[in-house]
Amino acid sequence: MNKNDERLIREAYTRMYDGMIAKDEQILKEVLDDSFVLVHMTGMRQSKDAFIKAVMDGTLNYYSAEHENMPVEISGDTAVLTGQSYVAAAVFGGGRSNWHLQQKCSMKKTDGIWKITRSVASTY
Repeated sequence: MNKNDERLIREAYTRMYDGMIAKDEQILKEVLDDSFVLVHMTGMRQSKDAFIKAVMDGTLNYYSAEHENMPVEISGDTAVLTGQSYVAAAVFGGGRSNWHLQQKCSMKKTDGIWKITRSVASTY
């Protein structure tokens, strides 16, 4: 396994959280592929644009994330990172809560850059 790719994949995951917490649209646009789909715990699906809009308008609020585990499996120019993070968030009008949030992120490498194409959220 290429250690540099592994580092870049983990960096994309942590940068996604940085963008979610800071409500930084530019970071999210950079790390999420145009094909990105988020599958929420409820089964609801959001496209890249819908997810970014929900973060920016306060439908999804993220306050902090402690990344506890980030195993990576790489196969050529695709990878899966299973991120387990302790997250403080308030989503869809609910109160602020702490979650053990797992995001199984599918990723692809294009022109040397790893981007997240899909994330399936669950708890752990």
